[in-house]
Amino acid sequence: MTAPLNLPCPISPDDGPVVLLGHGGGGLLSQRLLQQVILPALGTTDGVLLDAATLKTEGGELAFSTDGHVVRPLEFPGGDIGSLAVFGTVNDLAMLGATPLALSLGLILEEGLPLSTLSRLLRSAAAAADRCGVSVVTGDTKVVEKGKADGLFMTTAGIGRIPAGVSIGPRAIRSGDVILVSGDLGRHGVAILAAREELGFSTSLASDLAPLHGSVQALLAAGLDLHALRDLTRGGLAAALHELCRDAGLGALVHEAEVPVHGAVASACELLGLDPFTMASEGRFVLMLPEAQAQEALKLLRRWQSGAAIIGRIGGEALLLETSLGVRRPLELGRGELLPRIC
Repeated sequence: MTAPLNLPCPISPDDGPVVLLGHGGGGLLSQRLLQQVILPALGTTDGVLLDAATLKTEGGELAFSTDGHVVRPLEFPGGDIGSLAVFGTVNDLAMLGATPLALSLGLILEEGLPLSTLSRLLRSAAAAADRCGVSVVTGDTKVVEKGKADGLFMTTAGIGRIPAGVSIGPRAIRSGDVILVSGDLGRHGVAILAAREELGFSTSLASDLAPLHGSVQALLAAGLDLHALRDLTRGGLAAALHELCRDAGLGALVHEAEVPVHGAVASACELLGLDPFTMASEGRFVLMLPEAQAQEALKLLRRWQSGAAIIGRIGGEALLLETSLGVRRPLELGRGELLPRIC
């Protein structure tokens, strides 16, 4: 008999004076932290947050992104923190249509981490970078006392070149645009949770972790007018749609029955009381483009993932989910992070 789960609740009934685990979940608390604390302190006033920043140079536009990775365990079915760190930053650049040029890699090492483990994870990062056609050109290493870093934290930053004429972002979204996802949702989140054996369930499911720049470049090469892209990491599909619709000033209708979710992911979410729409996917993205181009985009995406699907349409003032029973309700944003350290 499986032992009952004993999970601490990281969600405060209100916003208190300290950081909570839920502030890192990509949901409502994360957005509040960003909008009410981080951005005002840094003086960022644009109001639109993209996966990467756009830098204008005499030679054209560049994309610049940074990301931190604190996944536990360090190695999991389908990947590890090394490949996760590289693909995560490459994917952020890809969401602006950029081709990666170079990466940096920062290491925070905990005293006691086996050097053999470190070497293995660095070789994985190097292999991932090679797969993406990019090099790690600079970095930094720090060591902290035992018990302060859970083995290893990695940070990556990347720079990429945006092709001339490409301008992808939520301000390009138009009413009537079709919404697609590049594959089924939530495999990464479930694979990580299963790898934490204390959660009392197992699955043969592997993470969906993968680089996305190849599929985005194929869409651009086909001449498709990509209005917006967002990878489905923390907060999953729900967070991505909330952010894009908010920044576009538009609503959307998503058809629940059309959203691809693997049976094992659905079963795990039901067992743990989780929502697959808020589960992290490290190798999936959501795409918005004109209706006339939706079928061609779907055909191209299915060359990478057979589960790619058209799931809804931009329009109206609210972000709604139409259930399989035909009932429409708000698509809820995850409030906090019930299970942290997944990416």
